[in-house]
Amino acid sequence: MGIAIPVIDLEPALKGGIVERMRVAREIDDTCTQIGFFTIVGHGVQPALVRELRELSYAFFNLPLEEKRLAAPPDPSIPRGYRGLGFEALAAGNDRRTPPDIKEYYHFGRESWPDDPYYTQGEGRRYFIPNIWPSRPAGWRETARRYYLAMERLTETMMDLAALGLGLDEHFFRDKIDRHITAMRINHYPAQTVSPEPGQLRAGAHTDYGLLTILNGENTPGGLQVLTRGGQWVDVQTDPDAFVVNIGDLLMRWTNDRWVSNTHRVVNPPGDAAQQARLSIAFFHHPNYDALIECVAPAGKAKYPPVRSGAYRDMKYQQTRV
Repeated sequence: MGIAIPVIDLEPALKGGIVERMRVAREIDDTCTQIGFFTIVGHGVQPALVRELRELSYAFFNLPLEEKRLAAPPDPSIPRGYRGLGFEALAAGNDRRTPPDIKEYYHFGRESWPDDPYYTQGEGRRYFIPNIWPSRPAGWRETARRYYLAMERLTETMMDLAALGLGLDEHFFRDKIDRHITAMRINHYPAQTVSPEPGQLRAGAHTDYGLLTILNGENTPGGLQVLTRGGQWVDVQTDPDAFVVNIGDLLMRWTNDRWVSNTHRVVNPPGDAAQQARLSIAFFHHPNYDALIECVAPAGKAKYPPVRSGAYRDMKYQQTRV
């Protein structure tokens, strides 16, 4: 029998009291201890908003390449705007050498922030960067902004539940994520008109860098797979009306490996489906850049030295650029 990715209903936690929140938190703890991947339903995000963002995103990626390139940053090191095929090999972030991933993507962060030195001076200028938006399609920027805000609200709830599941105060993470540096990516995996190189995937095997990733995807060939602790690759169903959540490296370090930041990949479609494109929307929830990540649960000898959130993300970005 195959391994199924657990489905967790958040509605009781969103609408109930502490008893309901604790029950959902225990489900999350059990799942993250075993595999670090789960699907959430009852999340409260409007399906119409998700559909609108997907439709507008497809409209952008279907534009001519010359027009898409106008939305690329002038400096390739700036994590904003359009990135074309061949820019990134995610497997390199986990010391695996592969050809570049077969994807293009659009990278953006929050649309605005307070006029405060934390955001506008010193280290803050490396993370709070103006987004780059194209002139077409109309409405994409505003729809992406509304989606980003919805994900902010959802991840705050998720981190409160994470704290409860770990036996911490419910609001333990609040002052560590209140000025977060979360980035979003809209990934487009185009139709494959030529055969991939040996070892080349739509997205190579990797772990994510931050706290939680909240992914919205499609059930199409050439999809997401996760590696179990037993070494088995398992398909992850990515229904557009649900979200897939996975644990990132920093939350694994915070929990001293109680929770697993699991390796995952996006495989190529089989031959008869190679002409089908795929799109996924990922919210990579990342703590405040100066948050210190050090062992809090369970007690015992720390497996990792303390690290600052921003420094860790910078290191991973540098490793994955081709």
